[in-house]
Amino acid sequence: MFYANAYASRFLSAPDGLQLHMRDYGAPFDPGLPVVCLPGLSRNAADFGPLAAALAAGAAGRRRRVIAIDYRGRGRSEHDRDWRNYSLAVENADIVAMLIASEISEAIFIGTSRGGLHIMALAARMPTLLRGAVLNDIGPAIDSAGLTRIRLYLRHFVAPTTFADSIDYLKKTMSARFAGLSDADFELHARASFERSDGSFGSTFDPDIVKPFEALDLDNPPPPAWALFDGLADIPLLAIRGANSDILSAETLAEMARRHSHCETYIVSGQGHAPLLYDEASIDRIADFVRRVEDREDLPAPTF
Repeated sequence: MFYANAYASRFLSAPDGLQLHMRDYGAPFDPGLPVVCLPGLSRNAADFGPLAAALAAGAAGRRRRVIAIDYRGRGRSEHDRDWRNYSLAVENADIVAMLIASEISEAIFIGTSRGGLHIMALAARMPTLLRGAVLNDIGPAIDSAGLTRIRLYLRHFVAPTTFADSIDYLKKTMSARFAGLSDADFELHARASFERSDGSFGSTFDPDIVKPFEALDLDNPPPPAWALFDGLADIPLLAIRGANSDILSAETLAEMARRHSHCETYIVSGQGHAPLLYDEASIDRIADFVRRVEDREDLPAPTF
């Protein structure tokens, strides 16, 4: 089903004064519980366009406000002169500041990859903020093979500068892990990935975001953060995995479901890290979860 991708661009100040951008769908007076969308490492708010538009328009039973955030240095947010501020701690403080400025005191959170890490951090910091959570292809244990691939991608990234080249670039770099995508999906993802606010195409993130990554010793990765994940124990959870993911393993997903008494799981076939959430089936699955969390329905036991 098609939903008009209508939103307002809003610019807010980070605690240090940096200008941050978010897409704001729906309206504060809409009856549904707000939804907050947090993107991946080099990604931006445009990734959630179809999903955010659907949820705002009532796909989960009520119209609702949905905000999708651009971290500093991504999308339309201002770049930071100090690359050391491209950290989870600083970004998490930015998210909290944007929520306060937006007068959102509780919400359902959807986090893709790095966005899921932010959700776990928010649960530890402000547990009453989260009414429900969707973790898209991320968990407390991250496969080092995927981290290596992402670091190499960012280190050698050269952005395409036309729409056609953007589509070709994505097909060449993604087709092996995303065999389930249509031409329309690639076109949509090309715009989300490379289209700038002035209509030109190019990089939509600060290349310095790779610098904190360079310090990681991927031969000796940090231990899994199960204690952080356990902070979600009282929060309804939907854990999504791309069937071809090299970040979230099937074993980690199974352990997440075992440890969390209200964790549902959903596998997106034909996609890798991270599922795009453009397809109707994924949008319907998330909308159903949002509706049941909002209505405080009993959620099913783990699916494993």
